[in-house]
Amino acid sequence: MSASDEVQSRRVTRLRLDLSYEGTNYAGWATQPDHPTVQGLLEPALAVALRLLEPPRVWCAGRTDAGVHARGQVAHVDVPESSLAVTMERLAIQLRALLPNDIVVHRVRQVSADFDARFSCLWRRYEYLIDDRGVGLDPLTRAFVVENYRPLDIDAMNAASAGFPGLRDFAAFCKPRPGRTTIRELMEFRWSRTADGLVRADVKADAFCHSMVRFLVGAMLPVGEGNKPVTWPTDILASGARPDGEPGFNLAPAKGLVLAEVAYPDDSELAARAAATRGRRTLD
Repeated sequence: MSASDEVQSRRVTRLRLDLSYEGTNYAGWATQPDHPTVQGLLEPALAVALRLLEPPRVWCAGRTDAGVHARGQVAHVDVPESSLAVTMERLAIQLRALLPNDIVVHRVRQVSADFDARFSCLWRRYEYLIDDRGVGLDPLTRAFVVENYRPLDIDAMNAASAGFPGLRDFAAFCKPRPGRTTIRELMEFRWSRTADGLVRADVKADAFCHSMVRFLVGAMLPVGEGNKPVTWPTDILASGARPDGEPGFNLAPAKGLVLAEVAYPDDSELAARAAATRGRRTLD
């Protein structure tokens, strides 16, 4: 290899991948040694498509848990410039052919080195679907909907959710990780009914703690069923501690949760956003 070839091989290009997946058969996004994951399949597929000796590391906007789905997942990967012998459209087609049909890469594009799928993100929006109609789940959508055997009062659930948006410590509504802050800015938390009569939660934040959305949804269900007062979830939030063992406080099932949408600033603001996100959040 000549000196110029060696320099060229060290140059990298950052790619953005827009993808969706059904999480039913996966132990979440992040690679695990003994379980199938989205990252664990995507990285080898990229290696094959780009003829790389080793799978490249892929970073995503939201590390979804086992069984959680994504419609609007975003990821980035750095690959050698020398490996890009095909168009971005062709690369997306190749990845769709290499991956199982429950993981779909919709689009691949070259982006600047300032783009970071995780840290440049302005906000993530999740949706959660519940069927409380008492007629049984639709077999065509049952993989994405949780059945609730009692009718839900979404007005009460909206009243209970109204006290959550803002910059707050969500320690009571997540599985804390050592050394990680549990302070997040929740931008939206509301309930509605779809045209089919399903109950839908829309939850948007700058970022989420581990299992945060599922704990938030789980805390609202007893309110919707009439088993807990509207103030019960905000009392838990104020306490700063999850009431383990208390009847009614449960982690909502994973299959009703979908990462629906991720937003980023203009290219000129990507680096500043990433720097701000890496800073530790405080309530001061």
